[in-house]
Amino acid sequence: MEKVVFLDRDGVINNPHDNYYVHRIEDFVINPGIIEGLRTLRDRDFKFVIISNQGGISKGEFSVDDVDRLHDHLITEFESHGILFSAIYYCPHHHTIEKCLCRKPEPLMLEKAIAQLNIDPELSYFIGDKGSDIEAGKRAGVNTILIKKNQDIRKILDQIK
Repeated sequence: MEKVVFLDRDGVINNPHDNYYVHRIEDFVINPGIIEGLRTLRDRDFKFVIISNQGGISKGEFSVDDVDRLHDHLITEFESHGILFSAIYYCPHHHTIEKCLCRKPEPLMLEKAIAQLNIDPELSYFIGDKGSDIEAGKRAGVNTILIKKNQDIRKILDQIK
């Protein structure tokens, strides 16, 4: 079984600035320390999975294609630094428009990843910057670490064994 660090996207991997929904490549700014931190975790044999709410799709602010293009850019950028993502899961729904089972704090995206990627939840972690990230992680049975928005994750690596 694999050990994985699940990562929220906006606020953990990249800086959303004042824009709650980052969906354009030109607005995608990688947070300080994330590449170096993920390299350290990669060297400890962790894999990486992104778990992200993207409710702007449901609200009509951007499209699935916009998110997919941004994720393709993210994957290419991180691959150029030797960081690979096993998968990216995102929820396109928004709680003010429809009910769903996948939007964090629901654990469905993590549960799918655990089943599909043969992940050991007890050896895995979810790093998030919101309570909904932490609740989803706990409900999926993974260890959780709450950071401040855009915090350098190198400061919390000692919590990941």
